[in-house]
Amino acid sequence: MHSNVPKGFAADLSAFKDYISLERGLSTTTLDAYLHDTTRLAEHLDSCNIDKFSDANRHHLSGFFVVLSNLGIAPVSRARYLSSIRHLYRFLVSAGRATADVTETIQVPAKTRHLPSTLSVAEMVRLLQSVGETIAGVPPTKYELRDRALLELMYACGLRVSEVTAIRQRQVLFDMELIRVIGKGSKERMIPIGMTAITWIKKYMNEARAQLITQKPTDDVLLLSKRGTMLSRMSVWNIIQQAAGKAGIQTHVHPHLFRHSFATHLLEGGADLRAVQEMLGHADIGTTQIYTHVDREYIREVHTLFHPRNKSEHD
Repeated sequence: MHSNVPKGFAADLSAFKDYISLERGLSTTTLDAYLHDTTRLAEHLDSCNIDKFSDANRHHLSGFFVVLSNLGIAPVSRARYLSSIRHLYRFLVSAGRATADVTETIQVPAKTRHLPSTLSVAEMVRLLQSVGETIAGVPPTKYELRDRALLELMYACGLRVSEVTAIRQRQVLFDMELIRVIGKGSKERMIPIGMTAITWIKKYMNEARAQLITQKPTDDVLLLSKRGTMLSRMSVWNIIQQAAGKAGIQTHVHPHLFRHSFATHLLEGGADLRAVQEMLGHADIGTTQIYTHVDREYIREVHTLFHPRNKSEHD
């Protein structure tokens, strides 16, 4: 619990923390966000001489969002605050700690939804092939084999950085061509790998992984750092930057771009939206649907270029 929680709110926030961590099974990141946001609300209410959450009304909450706006908090972050606070009040009402949910009439701040950037299939292939190949008779190093396995796995399965770095060897089911992934909220999903990624993972495991093992326990982690431990987020970012540089890709390349490209390329190829949702591990299909907007832009461009009624009579 945050040390700066005003006294009158501490018991409610402690009970809320127990609820979201034990009963809801939320990820650590989401849990921290909920507690941060609701603690900020407690501090605001305390400054307004409100002693506890149940004494606040919608005007107090509206004032809190005005303060956030004046502080320059972005709309998407204010929307997250509202989501956290709504979860808090729903819990308080259900637990008998408040008589009314005062968030019901609070409007969600407008969120600007940006279309995710992606690489084309050709760019992705170029990036992948920039690492781990034998060039002029010189075989790849142990690090290059690891990096190629990492990149192939991220693109083949659309994994988050936190997911790919945590993969254990036992989670790769070679015979079934599947990988067992533990995602947000400790939810498990099975994702097809594909033979190309399998080939590179096996090559890395057979030729390089043993060379990366040190005296430190590996905990069966698949992709090892030079210290023989789990790769860090920054290490993954650096690996991707180096590969993009070798491939001559000018687009800003980052780890999540592999996930965006994975989803977009599947949908462009005719994949079912719900199948992509399942592979990405999205709880809400609305989150997956943003990738259909990317595909629609491509479709619109094709229509504009090639449909006879979209051409001038003088073309």
